[in-house]
Amino acid sequence: MSERLNKFLGDTPGRTLVRLLIISFVVGIIMSTIGLSPIELWYKLQDFVSHLYYLGFDAIWRIAKYFVWGAVVVVPLFLLMRLLKYSR
Repeated sequence: MSERLNKFLGDTPGRTLVRLLIISFVVGIIMSTIGLSPIELWYKLQDFVSHLYYLGFDAIWRIAKYFVWGAVVVVPLFLLMRLLKYSR
């Protein structure tokens, strides 16, 4: 059981807790410095989602179109590079 827990957490529970405490402290300092609270962050996320919704699904289609256009170039180049590396 302990091994499965360590594998899930990526380390021992104690070390994971210490890492989370340190990261939480640093993120808290950064958020305080820029004047952002967790509830404001939640409201900004809600505003972002509602703004995307009100833009309409055309905006989502435009974003998806950019992914497809990029994939048309990137995927064949990736496959070509993998084939060239594999043949060596």
